[in-house]
Amino acid sequence: MNRSLTRRQHEIYDFLSRHNDDFEHPPTLDELCSALGLSSKGSLHKQIQALVDAGLVEPMNNQRRGVRLVRDEESSALPLLGYIAAGQPIEAVEQRETIRVPELLRTDRPCYVLQVRGDSMIEDGILDGDHIIVEQRDQARNGDIVVALIDGTEATLKRIEQKPGEVVLHPANSRMSPMHFSPDRVTVQGILVGQMRSYH
Repeated sequence: MNRSLTRRQHEIYDFLSRHNDDFEHPPTLDELCSALGLSSKGSLHKQIQALVDAGLVEPMNNQRRGVRLVRDEESSALPLLGYIAAGQPIEAVEQRETIRVPELLRTDRPCYVLQVRGDSMIEDGILDGDHIIVEQRDQARNGDIVVALIDGTEATLKRIEQKPGEVVLHPANSRMSPMHFSPDRVTVQGILVGQMRSYH
């Protein structure tokens, strides 16, 4: 489930997902209005457009055309594991939901999605509220943007520098200072491979 969607948008997407095979053809806006008990087709069109912007529904270039979910080969569901701090570390929280991600934003290895909290990576274009796609791995090269678990409890998103006897986690915000740790305190949980943003 995509946390950037409203409750109504979730309802529409869930309805389309559950009843995808019930319609002989993809449902029109009129049919969706009737099925969902909505009175305003204009309001529904705005909600559908939000799902299009989120990459969950195909663009509606013709309003008479049915509403189609993005095909599985174009996107796939990845686990949404909660929030990641782009600032001071916050407690790592797992919430077992899923979110659809275009294939080009992920790799062939196991990946998962986190939502960014904070502004320590803004100079790398990673903003508060963005969803990031992380390739699951326990090693990184210097300069990679990583999900780092500190002391086994707190997760943060930073650019990593590994030195003999020290790990430095660099923010991408000139107002913030790098974080220095002994190597035994930092565990790499994955590297950043993709990013999604909602503009509403």
